[in-house]
Amino acid sequence: MIRDDLSNKLIHFTKGDAQQAIKNFHSILSQKKLVAGTHNIKGDFKCVCFTESPIAKFSHILANPKLYNFPYAPFGIMVDKAWLFEKGGRPVIYQPDEEYDLLDASIKYRHKTYDPLKGIDFTWEREWRIHIDELPLDPTQTTIVIPNRRYRNELIERYTHSIKTQHMIHGNNSWLFIKKFPWHFIALEDLGVKCEW
Repeated sequence: MIRDDLSNKLIHFTKGDAQQAIKNFHSILSQKKLVAGTHNIKGDFKCVCFTESPIAKFSHILANPKLYNFPYAPFGIMVDKAWLFEKGGRPVIYQPDEEYDLLDASIKYRHKTYDPLKGIDFTWEREWRIHIDELPLDPTQTTIVIPNRRYRNELIERYTHSIKTQHMIHGNNSWLFIKKFPWHFIALEDLGVKCEW
């Protein structure tokens, strides 16, 4: 079924202020992996979290994070939903805390507190989780989300500089062939979204 509120992609966004979000983003790209965390996960399960909200729908919130009190930055990692599902990723289960113990131990990591009578509603995140310590990323199967094309140029320059530096450190006198920047990208400005980054 074709609907503009559905997507076959999942996105992991970085968090924090500008400096921390960018630092986290560069760490993900350099290590080619997402490291799990336990923040806001009942039971302290280590998980890597994603949203299944389409980027076109999420982008207006990313453009105005202060307006929506939004903790995420416009830097993300996008993967195919089927790819993550195959590795064990699943949508969270939105339910009251009282129902947590009704879940089998093998899926308790999927619990996300939902209680609209108490004003607790994170269903807009449309969250997916994978219970894993770290999730290796293949740049050929991954798309990076960035605020604009200017930032893409900065990434390519940084990547090229890194390759040149490694070449010089190893003292190789042969011709230096710069590898192609390995990541696919989508710039939010190409979707008509202006982010102050």
